Amino acid sequence: MSTTTAVRQRTHLTRRLIQLYAGLALYGASSALLVVAGLGLEPWGVLHQGLAERTGITIGVVSIIIGAIVLLLWIPLRQRPGLGTVSNVFAVGIAMDGTLALVPDVHGLAARAGVMVAGIVLNGVATGLYIAARFGPGPRDGLMTGLHRRTGRSIRLVRTAIEAAVVATGFLLGGSLGIGTVLYALAIGPLAQFFLRFFAIPDNGRPTAATPPSGQAILRR
Repeated sequence: MSTTTAVRQRTHLTRRLIQLYAGLALYGASSALLVVAGLGLEPWGVLHQGLAERTGITIGVVSIIIGAIVLLLWIPLRQRPGLGTVSNVFAVGIAMDGTLALVPDVHGLAARAGVMVAGIVLNGVATGLYIAARFGPGPRDGLMTGLHRRTGRSIRLVRTAIEAAVVATGFLLGGSLGIGTVLYALAIGPLAQFFLRFFAIPDNGRPTAATPPSGQAILRR
């Protein structure tokens, strides 16, 4: 291996790592902005907030605990985690709590709506960054694809069933369900698809695929 090739590979790996952790940090920040807006969270966020309300634990720590539990469910599904999978469990929750500690409360419907839109767009950016880094899917995506393979059901059906159960449980526990939840569901697919292409990292001179090999439906952590 030539020196030039080795340097190029190190640079390539460095970019992927930066992209991974920047994406995970921004994902946590975007989820925190949706909490600050108070107009409805993304599906898993509804569950995290509901559990946080019931237990008194911060929503970021709840996110970490749920991520770890979901990751354990990979074992019977024979899923193999990657660096991005394990990092996802911790980095998102830490970034979420950190952002909530720094961002002040927002008052007024117009200001809250602006924060909500910023959170949704930032979530799309974050999704594109960390998935395009190709270090493995998030725990929740792995659960979805694992159930898809084991049951033979479509990705769309499995994802809908999981998120419906998550939203319903979170809402019953006191999680925030609202217009932000609906707008997130409608916007995250197109946003993530765009940013997956935008942040795709060249591999041996060729652009990488915009979506992970487990299916184009994987657009969230």
